[in-house]
Amino acid sequence: MSGSDTMHASGTLRRDARIIGLLFASTTSMIGSGWLFGAYHASRIAGPLSVWSWVVGAVIIMLIALCFAELAALFPRSGALVHMSHASHGEGLGRIWGWMLFLSYVPVPAVEAEAIVTYANNYLPYFIQPHSSGLLTLTGFIVCAILLGILALLNLFAVKTLLAVNSTVTWWKIAVPLLTVVVLIAASTHWGVWQADPSGYQVDGIFTALPTAGIVFSYLGFRAAIDLGGESANPGRNIPLAVIGSVLLSAIVYILLQVAFLMALRPEDLAGGWGHLSFTGAAGPFAGLAATLGIGWMATLLYIDAYISPGGCGLIYVTGGARILFAVGETKAGPHWLTRLNTAQVPWAAVAVMWVVGVLFLLPFPAWQLMVGYITSITVLTYGLGPLVLMVLRRNQPDLKRPFTLKGAGIIAPLAFICSNWIIYWTGFETDSFLFGLLLIGFLAYAGYFHFIAGRPASEFGWHYISWLVPWFGGMWVLSALGNVGGGYGVLSFWPGVGLVAIWSLIIIWLSLRAALPAEETARMMIQMEKTM
Repeated sequence: MSGSDTMHASGTLRRDARIIGLLFASTTSMIGSGWLFGAYHASRIAGPLSVWSWVVGAVIIMLIALCFAELAALFPRSGALVHMSHASHGEGLGRIWGWMLFLSYVPVPAVEAEAIVTYANNYLPYFIQPHSSGLLTLTGFIVCAILLGILALLNLFAVKTLLAVNSTVTWWKIAVPLLTVVVLIAASTHWGVWQADPSGYQVDGIFTALPTAGIVFSYLGFRAAIDLGGESANPGRNIPLAVIGSVLLSAIVYILLQVAFLMALRPEDLAGGWGHLSFTGAAGPFAGLAATLGIGWMATLLYIDAYISPGGCGLIYVTGGARILFAVGETKAGPHWLTRLNTAQVPWAAVAVMWVVGVLFLLPFPAWQLMVGYITSITVLTYGLGPLVLMVLRRNQPDLKRPFTLKGAGIIAPLAFICSNWIIYWTGFETDSFLFGLLLIGFLAYAGYFHFIAGRPASEFGWHYISWLVPWFGGMWVLSALGNVGGGYGVLSFWPGVGLVAIWSLIIIWLSLRAALPAEETARMMIQMEKTM
């Protein structure tokens, strides 16, 4: 990219994103690889109760999305998730949150690329190691890196063009799952799958399936409309409608898909029980199931969709992640060159970073299900900050004119924060240990850069306003260690662990409100942000 093709942050992003474009941006981010794999993994964990996993997941994500709907309308700028925290807990939290958001966005295009090659391995057996749990071969790794490069190149077009292409893709991504529902239910022999192997699953599987089967991961994409808020002509109306509408639309599709998947299973598929659910072609579950039922044309269509659905989702996540990096550079939490724009007003330097780091994420997570657990934890952790920011702004700025006002925020916001911590807890100790270890390393590295390289005094970091992060992260790690999920030591059984997480969440809410910026400082930050919009 030549210098003549570039302009710096003094340029502005185009405001070409309309309501349908934003709605479909979020919807296509939600209907990605999750629908291709989620029903299969949820069935192995929760059996017929997996339908309720999708319902519970939708309710939890809707609580979180409602909080962000009000916040996003207040901060209608690209990378809005970064800017929100500045107004509640100052620049220190904004810097930390910005990089946490980046760590949650950057692996998503990579996991979508893994989904594409995993399905393709059913007819091109070069990408996945034989007799493994979906681990990439060297060839699979190279193909994933190439796919990520294609997504990055497509993101260099103007956002209006990008969203127009995405809107077309989204119609396909909604139509194919709904057609799959109709065809699989029609092919069902109605042999009584709902009563099969009742001892093979438990009620708590409804909840543990949320992170481990990719259910929450499947719903996380509602934030795409928030990321593109700065490119909407009427953000106060368009962003809340897009956020809420995409969650509802995706929930309907996912619940129907789970019902259809269960109904299409044959008795021989459950010969070993729900925990050992298996059939030919299970690596690409829906296509494999269609093939075993003799519906060859449906299997072919699903193999085609295994390129389009994950590809469309990955495309939008590169877009959103680049806007997060743009905001990181804009707020001086990262290098200023992240704000460089090309002639189409796209942050090309940020797009390039998304590609390079996305490829690196394939190394520690060389399989779809491995990476999904990490993505769920880090993303829900970043989402948990949203309800806290909302509570601070409601307290400090009660008379602020809000384009969208969430009714019942005093109840919804605390519930959303508790639910976020439950998801982290249900992800399990092993994944949480990696997550909090990564955050600790990143935090120490950034603090060292801030003080020793940037030469800024420690007083400017705002330690007083972010001290509550230590008991939040540390407490959640200890609770996950004591629990009986995902490698925990089993000191706490399932429901006592859930109760303690809820109590600890309320304590963290109290600590975060005590540590928030004073009301006058919040007002100053809001005025300053308004001037730069």
